[in-house]
Amino acid sequence: MYLPPHFKETRSEALHALMREYPFATVIAQGEGGVCANHLPLERVGDSHLHGHVARGNELAKLDGAEVLVIFRGPDGYISPNWYPSKRETHREVPTWNYAVVHVHGRLRVTEDAAWLRRLLERLTDRHEAGQPEPWHVSDAPEDHVEKMLRAITGLEIDIERIEGKFKLSQNHPVANRAGVVGGLQQRAARGDVELADFMSQQDNSLLEGGRS
Repeated sequence: MYLPPHFKETRSEALHALMREYPFATVIAQGEGGVCANHLPLERVGDSHLHGHVARGNELAKLDGAEVLVIFRGPDGYISPNWYPSKRETHREVPTWNYAVVHVHGRLRVTEDAAWLRRLLERLTDRHEAGQPEPWHVSDAPEDHVEKMLRAITGLEIDIERIEGKFKLSQNHPVANRAGVVGGLQQRAARGDVELADFMSQQDNSLLEGGRS
């Protein structure tokens, strides 16, 4: 990943927070027929593992021991140069795209342990059902149905070897321009704009403090 110094994110808490808030990841590996990419929710377990599952027919289920690249994508959006106060002064600004991503490099381990899989499904379900008025639990389904579903999936454990973060959030601009981007996103309010504006503000203390440098 191309990683200029001002966009390089090394804070473990920021990287882990993005992985937690945006768990639907892309897993890339070298398969028998070439490079393959699959999309699935993953759970970070401690600092050294990611857990997930796929259908037994998925190519990842046949790649035990393979090196993988896992990509977690945060919010993103188009940035207009009209949002920069400096543009009105110099006209020397151009459009860009802001985004935040985390790349996890690791090694894939495949498991068919039914107890392991059930614990994973219970954790994932409880986490993502937590905001529902009446959360659904794995135990709500008939036991024979749960067992049938468990036989149809394979567990994935990814041993984390290295994590890279790129948060491209206008850090190469002065505070006034960054504040202008946040305001522009909030005003445009297209898909994901407010989310990106909030994310920028959370990552930038100067914006949270009202633009003081």
